[in-house]
Amino acid sequence: MFGSLGMPELIVIFVIALIIFGPRKLPELGRSLGKSIAEFKRASNELKSTLEEEIRLEEQKQRQEEAAKAAQITATATDAQHVQPAHQADKTA
Repeated sequence: MFGSLGMPELIVIFVIALIIFGPRKLPELGRSLGKSIAEFKRASNELKSTLEEEIRLEEQKQRQEEAAKAAQITATATDAQHVQPAHQADKTA
């Protein structure tokens, strides 16, 4: 969780914080830090879920556009098949 910080480093940081802030202020600072970290995690999770939702909606929109194009191509090809025999009939007459 702390990366490359080991136990000796954490003890030194704790002792320095204890000297600077004192024993009465340290628990309050710990709670504040914990709340800040929790709020940051919540905000980052919310951002991540929003981005994933936007990506999902964009992919869905893209699939719908591709399906509409395919349907249009199919309809155009079907219309061309119906028109072509009538056009050829005019040439033979």
